[in-house]
Amino acid sequence: MVLFKGARVLITGGLGFIGSNLARRLVDLGAEVLLVDSLIPEYGGNLFNINGIENKVKVNISDVRDPHSMKYLVKDVDFLFNLAGQTSHMDSMNDPFTDLEINTRAQLSILEACRQYNQKIRIVFASTRQIYGKPEYLPVDEKHPLRPVDVNGINKMAGEWYHILYNNVYGIRATVLRLTNTYGPCMRVKDARQTFVGIWIRLILEGKPFDVWGGEQLRDFTYVDDCVEAMLLAASNERAYGNIYNLGGKEIVSLKQLAELLVKVNGGGKYIIKEYPLDRKKIDIGDYYSDYSKIQEALNWKPEISLEEGLRKTLEFYRKYLGIYV
Repeated sequence: MVLFKGARVLITGGLGFIGSNLARRLVDLGAEVLLVDSLIPEYGGNLFNINGIENKVKVNISDVRDPHSMKYLVKDVDFLFNLAGQTSHMDSMNDPFTDLEINTRAQLSILEACRQYNQKIRIVFASTRQIYGKPEYLPVDEKHPLRPVDVNGINKMAGEWYHILYNNVYGIRATVLRLTNTYGPCMRVKDARQTFVGIWIRLILEGKPFDVWGGEQLRDFTYVDDCVEAMLLAASNERAYGNIYNLGGKEIVSLKQLAELLVKVNGGGKYIIKEYPLDRKKIDIGDYYSDYSKIQEALNWKPEISLEEGLRKTLEFYRKYLGIYV
């Protein structure tokens, strides 16, 4: 990772969950880090996420939907980790035009700014497994058909293909990572907008039962440190540019098994199995877990943190700081 020492790095969504964890790692690697975030309350940005490194990074409060600010911000940058996005599936259905503006139009504006002002930049774009829709087969590899079941998935699909197009046509080096159920310290726990694991963590630490919808759906989970490692490898390896990679987790568990593990790691707690709400069932994808062999073969990445260890680390963090995030 010597490539990042002294490098100028821009992270959109930099005060959010994954962006702030990435920023910490880049600071340790000696990079000059600029974090761009709108701090819109619903989207997970939190100044406390950079507690302890606030004097080692620069912060620009700006919205990726503003093309004028992005033209200025991408100049002279070596790496762009493009993590800003609207992540709530239900919000995308209730307010599709905002999702369109953030996850599609803004991505095109960012890429146009790079084309005009910094074609040497290297980009990693955070996409989502949601674009696959309901799997035809498991595990899901990158050759699986793309059939999003919600507005968010459609817009993220467009955003990732803009990045691949600009790589192929304009030579702007870009890699896409399809994330799946990333969790860990600094994730949103106030509600389920970012991940349902967040609200589970909050409720179990508050001594309240948490709801498990269905319970039999299979999932895999990526601890945030493993996600950050994948991003650094994708940004620094020439083989990655123009490619799309799945991330994944070490274990495949049902939601009921995940709930039981969380209770075990916490040393107690209760959960309630409930019927899937009708509004959410319409966009539920059923069982899903990733085949991440492509990135493993190309970049030598694989998840290292077990689900039990990751949950333990996450619980330890929120035992200290839950009040700040709620």
